[in-house]
Amino acid sequence: MSVYDFSYMSIEGKLVAMSEYQGKVLLIVNTASKCGFTPQYKGLEELYRRYKKDGFTVIGFPCNQFGEQEPGSEGEIAGFCAVRYGVDFPLSKKVDVRGDDAHPLFKYLVTQRGFEGLGSGLKAAALSAMFKKIYKDGCNDNQIKWNFTKFLIDKNGTVVNRYEPTVKPQTIASVIEKLL
Repeated sequence: MSVYDFSYMSIEGKLVAMSEYQGKVLLIVNTASKCGFTPQYKGLEELYRRYKKDGFTVIGFPCNQFGEQEPGSEGEIAGFCAVRYGVDFPLSKKVDVRGDDAHPLFKYLVTQRGFEGLGSGLKAAALSAMFKKIYKDGCNDNQIKWNFTKFLIDKNGTVVNRYEPTVKPQTIASVIEKLL
């Protein structure tokens, strides 16, 4: 099994088979428009524009599960992303990425790369404290914890790495370059 065995509904309402991305390096991200990490849209778009000619794409999956930070309609989300951050990379319709109702692609992704921590720094410490209050098991599962969790996929559809929300998109450019 690989990411190519799944599909998603685009924000425009078109069914997209992940197999359309075979041979490309992908960055799959759950996103939200009203989150402290929302400015990462800018970095994601910069990566997309910088490497798309080399066979790279970003796919954003808007999600309202974390703090109800993606409350808008698909049209509102697409408009916000385009106007505020110039987003041109593909977006899906809103999905769940955690729990029983999670999109099948995300259920698969978390089995391939589990949660390894938030790193260090003030944001990481604050998120960790918040997660201990929100989640009964704290951070002891592989489920997605918050918006802007990123999964890097190689040209063969293998999940290479998982980056938590505290990791800024530009910091993974060198890994993307190696995969291209």
